[in-house]
Amino acid sequence: MSVKQPKQTVLNPPIPISISILDGLHPGEMVLIQGSVLDDADRFQVDFTCGSSIKPRADVAFHFNPRFKKNHIVCNTLKLEYWGKEEIHYLMPFRKGAEFEIIVLVEKDLYKVAVNGTHVLEYKHRIDLARVDTLSVSGKVQIQAIGFIPSTSTPSPVKGTSTQSPALLDDSCDMSLPFKRKIIKGLIPGHTITIKGLIPAFAHSFSINLRIGNSKDIALHLNPRLRSGLFIRNSYLSECWGPEENTLPNFVFRPGEYFEMIILCEAQQFKLAVNGAHQLTYKHRVQDLSRVDELEIIGDLELLEVKIW
Repeated sequence: MSVKQPKQTVLNPPIPISISILDGLHPGEMVLIQGSVLDDADRFQVDFTCGSSIKPRADVAFHFNPRFKKNHIVCNTLKLEYWGKEEIHYLMPFRKGAEFEIIVLVEKDLYKVAVNGTHVLEYKHRIDLARVDTLSVSGKVQIQAIGFIPSTSTPSPVKGTSTQSPALLDDSCDMSLPFKRKIIKGLIPGHTITIKGLIPAFAHSFSINLRIGNSKDIALHLNPRLRSGLFIRNSYLSECWGPEENTLPNFVFRPGEYFEMIILCEAQQFKLAVNGAHQLTYKHRVQDLSRVDELEIIGDLELLEVKIW
């Protein structure tokens, strides 16, 4: 579980499982669920409930139910053993036999759900959050880890932005290039950076750099080159570029198209996905991640949004 100071973790639980949430849920907290869908799955579900009673059945504040026959996600609430109106979402990030990571961000008025680094849906509270004290998982799924992350240990925001979690550059922030922001206290394993942009029709290239402040060093240099169709990865340390990495099965960036890039910082490497699909890993060449405290974006790009979780 690549998170900092979870208030509670559960590893490799049997399914179905019902977990009492220590101290309940509170705005700003996150719930992380890592697992994989079974090959013969027809559905599985994650339920945030008010207790664990079976008869009568406990109220379900948030029912999250991917269904593979119709390839959609159903969300709902159960009150006094009666289901409310279904909310159906047709963005389906789960695949049979595939691994996944679900992040549920608990806010004052709603739940926000991301899967594999991509925002999937929001669900407004129909039951008071103070009543929610149990998490249940059932169906055709295997779970490796569940973590409950209090708001006080969510990753540090970009300096000068909202302190809410996830750290989000608000609409007042300047998205023009060159873009530079300080990352308070530097990177830690578990940090996720989301970058959304539009590539101009006649773009040549753009670069995303994770830099070491007050120096010329770059821990991670990402450089998609539209003309050559190469995606360059490298590090610039001690006034010298290291060995370049540029091989990939496909070049996913296209002039005139939007993209969403997810950079996940792990203990030994960065993982990168574009438009919801994993693209590459890059082993750390700077071992003290706390020194990596600046995000820079330059080049041919219309920058739309930057978030750090």
